[in-house]
Amino acid sequence: MAGSDIIALPEGAFDDVAARVGTSLRGEHNGIGLRVGTACALFNGGITLRLLNGSLDAFFEAGTDRRDITVAWAPGAFELPLVARGFALAGKVDAVLCLGAVIRGETGHYDFVAGECASGIQRVQLDTGVPVVFGVLTTDTLDQALERSAPDETNKGREAALTAIEMVRLLRSGPFS
Repeated sequence: MAGSDIIALPEGAFDDVAARVGTSLRGEHNGIGLRVGTACALFNGGITLRLLNGSLDAFFEAGTDRRDITVAWAPGAFELPLVARGFALAGKVDAVLCLGAVIRGETGHYDFVAGECASGIQRVQLDTGVPVVFGVLTTDTLDQALERSAPDETNKGREAALTAIEMVRLLRSGPFS
């Protein structure tokens, strides 16, 4: 049995949980009418462009209008939280997607950039209440980054876009709205 078989949510789990509780909420992947700000890092731009393309494919497939997507290019992953904060505070987006790639090198720089980027993005979402999604690759090698940004269903930019849509829909449902 593969590790992914053990950790994946079993088929039918949502229905099983819904039968045991009063309310079970899950955001749907319907991007119609959603306004999205995307903060994309220029550093490691060949990788981040692949993530951006994956996210755009997912948004379009979910029905998000291209005119409702704004892309802002930040110098690097470290600057993504400030761009995300700008989007969130402007009140013109329903979610913010942060895309970047931090690839381990020979110095401790990786640990600082990756950690501060993650905590900054988390802080923006908690401080503003706007979903801010961490679509930043933190890999040991370039090959790992290329694999995670492949132009297919496994693209982490695609996954992050679907997470953004799902979070907006979830927070607009049930007791959250």
